[in-house]
Amino acid sequence: MRLRDELPVDHRLATVYRYGAGLCGAVLLLFGCLGFADELSPFGTDGVRIAGMSTNGLLSLVSVLFGLLLVGGAVAGGNFASTLNMVVGTLFLLSGFGHVFILDRSVNILDFGVTNVLFTFVMGLLILTFGMYGRVTGGLAHDNPYWRRRHPRQAARESLAARRRERARTALAPAPAPAPAPAGNLATGLPATGHPATGLPATHPRPGG
Repeated sequence: MRLRDELPVDHRLATVYRYGAGLCGAVLLLFGCLGFADELSPFGTDGVRIAGMSTNGLLSLVSVLFGLLLVGGAVAGGNFASTLNMVVGTLFLLSGFGHVFILDRSVNILDFGVTNVLFTFVMGLLILTFGMYGRVTGGLAHDNPYWRRRHPRQAARESLAARRRERARTALAPAPAPAPAPAGNLATGLPATGHPATGLPATHPRPGG
């Protein structure tokens, strides 16, 4: 898998990546801003809780930075948002695993607790899922841009076959019926219309008159 695979800007997957990054970024921004609003100590480890999780000024800053990063990815959209979601989700999972081993130790400068670890795992999996959606799986649909990028020959053969089927349907379609000719005066061969200037019925001289 190549992370630089191209994705059309207007593809429906781009919407998933945008909304996923924006939603998770907004949650992190909210958590970080609540920490700043309480004027927490940068490296405090006294167990101050916000939304059920322990935090300090440094964790609030980290949350705001990652939140802004994800919101920026949502604005950019496309492949960038997908790749960013996968990278940030992976970092969250690694952070969760790492903090499992440093709980209640002096190196726990972010004041992580058990609820923080659980939240980090859940948020990491959510962000990672948004980034991998429709991109990393063995059963991608053949109209998926990532599948077409990884299987260019088969995609070209299927596109050619689809064009041939379309041409065949067009050739077999019945031709449209011709438009009826305007009605006229069968005796004189002139159209049965009024005089162009007056709008009165036109008169035609009788033969021999």
